[in-house]
Amino acid sequence: MPKILLADPDPRTQSDLSRLLGERGFDFDAATDLAAAMLPIADGEVDLVLADLQLPGGGGIKLLEEIQHVHPDTAVVLLSAFGSVQDAVQAMRHGAADFLGKPFAPDQVLVAIDRALEKAALRKENHALRDALDDRVRLDNVVGTDPRMQSIFKTVKTVADTRTTVLITGESGTGKTLLARSLHSLSSRRHGPFVEVNCGALPETLLESELFGHTKGAFTGAVRDKVGKFEAASGGTIFLDEIGTSSPAFQIKLLRVLQDRVIERVGDTKTVGVDVRIVLATNKDLEQAVASGEFREDLYYRINVVAIEMPPLRERRTDIANLAEHFLRRFAREHGKPAMHFTDRALQALVDSPWPGNVRQLENFVERAVVLGESPEVDLRDLPKAVVAAAATAAATDDGLGDGPILPLKEALAGPERRIIERALAHCDGNREKAARVLGINRSTLFHKLRKYGIR
Repeated sequence: MPKILLADPDPRTQSDLSRLLGERGFDFDAATDLAAAMLPIADGEVDLVLADLQLPGGGGIKLLEEIQHVHPDTAVVLLSAFGSVQDAVQAMRHGAADFLGKPFAPDQVLVAIDRALEKAALRKENHALRDALDDRVRLDNVVGTDPRMQSIFKTVKTVADTRTTVLITGESGTGKTLLARSLHSLSSRRHGPFVEVNCGALPETLLESELFGHTKGAFTGAVRDKVGKFEAASGGTIFLDEIGTSSPAFQIKLLRVLQDRVIERVGDTKTVGVDVRIVLATNKDLEQAVASGEFREDLYYRINVVAIEMPPLRERRTDIANLAEHFLRRFAREHGKPAMHFTDRALQALVDSPWPGNVRQLENFVERAVVLGESPEVDLRDLPKAVVAAAATAAATDDGLGDGPILPLKEALAGPERRIIERALAHCDGNREKAARVLGINRSTLFHKLRKYGIR
């Protein structure tokens, strides 16, 4: 059962709330000033605080700020006998889960408590998930020596600690979700929740309730108030994946959130302010969707403030070897295997494969090789036959040895030469001077060939 702290100097309020919480079976404690309230909070024993706005020792806002500093997962509901709309707005902006004016009805308090505890539980769950994935979401662990990826990393670092809306585009499996998590982890909101919503996985009727929440009785099955994802993400980041699949009706509601930073729960007429950073992603061509009338033009311009396009893996082949080895080390560690390595021909097959599923597909295939591998060496036999066959076909085509016409020698040699240069760059972490030394050519010759083959 969650632990609740009553931080209120008024004996009448203490008595009424103690009786109410006792009847509901809550474990609770009481304090009459800020210093006394901070003792159990500092020990991490409290899940929810009901605090008076005029709490002696500094006030409820001061207590809220102290709690966010030492235990940001603890929810706070502020109470006031003289509360105004301005007080409520200030409380929510500082991160309060709710604001109640005195006197209040028992049902009103219980609804606020349930809602605040649900928010706190979601926040703790997100913190636990973020800690578990920390090694995967830090930007310095996103592998990419390709110049396009380096440019993306620079953009992420520039905009991470802002409130700017970011739109991430790219094919499925290119790492859009990982980049969104990196944006969050680099921002000052990193201690707040990261809430992910797959807009394409939910029907429109559920999507609205999931994002904005609903009130009791709003529709059949709504047996209690529900906090939406936008409210749960307060103080953090909300990531809306597959936004290109959303309906016109939902797009109108999202536009309002972006413009006014307020949401309206399903079945309610009141608006609720939300303090969230919004990151969106899609694998659709939104400009084409706007032209065809599938996506609102005004919403497109609203979300297209900072746009980041994730390149497909086939366009960043210099990263494939590094990515494969990164995944190999990680999965060997996760599955308790000894240090593993690729043979040269296995690594070359991975580099030559077209990877229609992009980084996600490569990651899955490397994990499969680790799990099923019987030795520390990963060879062609450990790779899926489809990968080996596709790589062989690509190599034969590039070499001019396929079933097509015989190519002039100069053209036939271009394919292998390009792959050798890409592999050298990958081996040297993109350092062109070092790659030139490895290849035994001078730097100007390498630069000429990079321009010739369009290698960036």
